[in-house]
Amino acid sequence: MVLARAYIALMKLRVVELLLISTIPAMILAEEGIPDAWLVLVTLVGGTLAAGSANAFNMVLESDLDQLMKRTSKRPLVTGALSKTHAAIFASTIGFLSLITFWFFTTPLATLFTAIAIAFYVLVYTLALKRHTSQNIVWGGAAGCMPVLIGWAAVTNSISWTAVAFFLVIFFWTPPHFWALAIKYKDDYEAASIPMLPVIAARNVVVKNMWFYTAAMIASSVALIYLAELQWWAMVITVGLGLIFAYQLIQLKENSDNYNSVAAKIFHWSITYLTLFSALLVAAQLLKA
Repeated sequence: MVLARAYIALMKLRVVELLLISTIPAMILAEEGIPDAWLVLVTLVGGTLAAGSANAFNMVLESDLDQLMKRTSKRPLVTGALSKTHAAIFASTIGFLSLITFWFFTTPLATLFTAIAIAFYVLVYTLALKRHTSQNIVWGGAAGCMPVLIGWAAVTNSISWTAVAFFLVIFFWTPPHFWALAIKYKDDYEAASIPMLPVIAARNVVVKNMWFYTAAMIASSVALIYLAELQWWAMVITVGLGLIFAYQLIQLKENSDNYNSVAAKIFHWSITYLTLFSALLVAAQLLKA
């Protein structure tokens, strides 16, 4: 059981949950209704394996950094529960199983997007960006947007402007979500010399950047509702959710004594925002008829 828990920990399933939140709404929007249950199941299984593979490779490549951060000091490669070799074999195996699942049970385009997502997270984000630029989570976060395209392509074997708009919602959501977490764990990232924006930039710069991406996220959300031709009440709720997000940022003032605690609230609200927005998309599409 201890060994099994160590392998499961490599997959970072709590992070995977966030990725899957966007997969189901994308499939429902693509189908304009409820997709085939088997297709949804294999897409979720394949997506979980793909994300787990990318996360496991990430731990293999960053085990030296994980040793320096309190937040990651209990990960299996740091504690010695698993070796790098065994972790790499596991990551490769479940990544291969993911691609096989998508190829045989969904569509070629969904399989291609899945391969791109794994490669992008491992090669671009983990190796090329994370240790070298404060824009790491901005561009590296694109890997976390891929479940939208994967889910859409699994249904249609194509892409559309609606799917692109949904992709952009997640893309612009990611920086304020992750920077809020990085504010809380600033000391950890400093100890590991990871140039997250809150580590290397002044507070006012961080807040301005969070405002920019939040505004772009809200605009993309509105565009998605419009392109998907959802009801007017869905647009109203979307704007309302965006305004709540914006209100959180107002509290994050440059000289606020509660800077860290407000950032923690923004992090948790960002997860709630994405969950509620995804649920809204599902409800609006199913009630559209």
